[in-house]
Order: sequence, then structure tokens, then C-alpha cells
Amino acid sequence: MGSIYLIRHGQASFGADDYDVLSPIGVQQAQVLGSHLADLGLTFDRCVSGDLRRQQHTANAAFESYSAQGLTVPELEIDSAFNEFDADAIIRALLPDLLDSEPEALDILRNAAQNRGEFQRIFALIVERWLSGTYDTPGLESWLGFVERVQGGLQRLLETADSTHKIAVFTSGGTITALLHLITRMPATQAFELNWQIVNTSLNHLKFRGREVALASFNSHTHLQLLKAPQLITFR
Repeated sequence: MGSIYLIRHGQASFGADDYDVLSPIGVQQAQVLGSHLADLGLTFDRCVSGDLRRQQHTANAAFESYSAQGLTVPELEIDSAFNEFDADAIIRALLPDLLDSEPEALDILRNAAQNRGEFQRIFALIVERWLSGTYDTPGLESWLGFVERVQGGLQRLLETADSTHKIAVFTSGGTITALLHLITRMPATQAFELNWQIVNTSLNHLKFRGREVALASFNSHTHLQLLKAPQLITFR
């Protein structure tokens, strides 16, 4: 059987003007991951990333550590199907209808770095509305559209993969969630309950034979746990 390793990007710059940049912790997480993969002797036939900077930077930082131990890294392929959903666009579209019941939501979102707990609560409410499809807005990627995009990326991988290939995919939490939804057939709301638990640079292992795909492991972050450095275990 072949294997696909879905790898969430390292910690991004939450609360900064540009979220799509790895934080210093995010870079360290990626480097630790690369060393861990090398220690395991895990080799890859293909490496794929979405086109977001945080995804590509995670791949490059991880494989810099990986190749330092003498292992060969395939050329990084880019497929935007593995991009994250546009959280900012979803917030802008769906927040106005939420303000009647959550009048403080705008202030919370503007000061997200200082209100992480409340930000997560408000963001989860917005995502719940997005998942329902009731609030779909012209020009905004719907949940169903997002799932279709991610599914297309997975199908392209499977169509061009050898039956024994090991493929690394550097992606994001929402993309991993959509794939869990597709592969396990769990409801979208349940999949997003798992989404909030996905650790930065965690490994999520899929096994495939032809076009049949099964989940082998979820959210493994042993490479971070072994360091006994809690600050390296992050979720955003």
C-alpha cells in the first residue's frame, strides 16, 4: 500500500498583520519535524505543498534538517488544492449577521492575540454557520466548494501515484479536516471538533490502494512531545 503524510504547517503569525508567515516557533517546529523524519529513516517519493507561504516554508525548513542527515528530498510540487480555506473572507462575510447575538465579536476579532479564548469561541460560531450552507455568499468559497477542491487535489495524487509511493503533503488544519470528512464520512461539524485539536507540524497518515484511502493515524506530534518543551505544542 502507498502512504500519504498530511503535515500541518508550523505556527503562523497569529494576531500579526500578515498571518501567512511562520513564527520563530513555527520554524523550529518544522526543523524538529525534519530531523524526526530523518531519524525514522522515512523516505519520500513525492513532496507536495499548497501555495501558501506558511505551507511552503514549513516544507523547506523541515527538509533542510532532513537533508542535512544525508537523505534525498524530491522537488517540492505546488498544488493550491491543498490551501486552507480563506478564514478572513469567511469572517468578513458572516460576521455581520452574528453581531446581534454577539455584539462584542468585532472587538474580540480585532484584538485576537489578546483574546485567544474568545476569538476561538467566535470563530467556531462563524465556522459552524459556514458549514451549514445557510449563509453562503456569492463569491465566497462554500464548505461544499472547499471540500470539492480538496477532493480534487487528493484524486490527482492518487491518479499519478505508484502503489508503493510515500508522499508528503504540507497543508493546513482545515484541509486536513476536509480530508478526514471525506475519508471517514464523519459529519462536518464533528470533523471540525477534531480540527481544533490539530497540532502545528503534526503528522496525519493515510494509506491508499488505487483510489481507496483509509486513515492510519491522526495528529501525531511525537517529535514535539519528546523535546518536553510545551511551548512548541501549538494549535494556530
